[in-house]
Amino acid sequence: MRLIRFCLLACCAAMVWVYPGHGAPDAPLHTELAEEIFAYLDEPDAGLAEQGLQRIVRRADTAVDEVRRIIQTERSYSAERVGTMPDESILVRDRPYHYALSVPAAYQSAKAYGLVVCLHGAGFTGQAYLDRWQSRLGDEYVLVCPTYPAGAWFTRAAEELVLAVIHRIQSRYHIDPDRVFLTGMSNGGIGTWLIGMHHAPLFAGLAPMASGLDDVLMPFLANLRNTPVYMIHGAKDQVMPVDLSRSISRELAALGYPHTYREHDREHPMAGGHYFPREELPDLVRWFHRQRRDPMPARLTLVREASRFYPFGWLRIDATDSIAAFSDDLINKRDDHIKGRDYAKLDAMIAAANRIEVTAERVRRYSLFLNDELIDVTKPVTVVTNGEVSFEGPVTPSVETMLRQARLRQDSRQLFSVHLTISMRKPPA
Repeated sequence: MRLIRFCLLACCAAMVWVYPGHGAPDAPLHTELAEEIFAYLDEPDAGLAEQGLQRIVRRADTAVDEVRRIIQTERSYSAERVGTMPDESILVRDRPYHYALSVPAAYQSAKAYGLVVCLHGAGFTGQAYLDRWQSRLGDEYVLVCPTYPAGAWFTRAAEELVLAVIHRIQSRYHIDPDRVFLTGMSNGGIGTWLIGMHHAPLFAGLAPMASGLDDVLMPFLANLRNTPVYMIHGAKDQVMPVDLSRSISRELAALGYPHTYREHDREHPMAGGHYFPREELPDLVRWFHRQRRDPMPARLTLVREASRFYPFGWLRIDATDSIAAFSDDLINKRDDHIKGRDYAKLDAMIAAANRIEVTAERVRRYSLFLNDELIDVTKPVTVVTNGEVSFEGPVTPSVETMLRQARLRQDSRQLFSVHLTISMRKPPA
């Protein structure tokens, strides 16, 4: 248990997008505006991207509805390799990493595919895990298995690698953004929990195996309100005690979050109970088939520590009271804020037509990102925070807001044209 606590105190960093050779169109886009939009979204240089954005917003034919339509329907993809690619490479913050990739031989760029991201355990590589998975997923999924030294998926750099690899695959291949799954075994399962909890709106489902969470990280399970979980653990696991997953299952049940927990009693000649039996895989793959992400849920719960102030669906925490702040790996850090699980929390819901109700803890300022899927943008909006009206009035959809958020998120199903900043009333001195 000490080793697990040692490992699990690690966490990851703010989202960093890497743009390594995006999927250039193999045919002319339909309009000049579309060309400019995709050039802006894919431009790796921030200065050039800003110049492109300003050209777009000055155009007379630029409107929110048209920009949304273009982003969601006019992206095309170049011809890319298919089959097994066991040793692909990527640079993240100028550091080289490797990943193994499997693309169905029958891949067609006009069709959207699911994406399964698999994180290996300590002592393994992405290539080793690719061999175990690819024959069982079928032709509906692209499979990618990154490699990280020692399987230390609980570190800041490992999280950045996972996010960069996801974006690399989405830029090269036609991936359905509502069918992206994260799974992992042992240390990879720990990474699945940590990355999945902090980036829950990105995933259609999480499947951690033979893993667990330190008690100081349990509050982040609340972020999984809209993200289904499929857990697998061996009852005879002597590396990661099964009670780790049992306690998480109990916590998810207490939150009222539906999830699947599979506990097996099988043992492997080499690994004992600490392994993923192949007999469990068909049910897991069928579970993948059934899941679809809801990109615009009516309710979100967000728990953050101080190094993670980036968007979470249509929410973002911008400023807080004094709370826990995670280091790059948290190996040796456990201050009073972390011990006390002092985190900021928002619970927000579309309570009625154009009425948003928010409960906030340890939050001083937060942002709402809205669109016409969540509200009627032609009518006034009311925001109630902790029982008091914190905003009431009209909102103005903006092409610039939509494009900035689209570039940041790289998610064609999460497009927001309205950005509201809500400041909390300071308590009396």
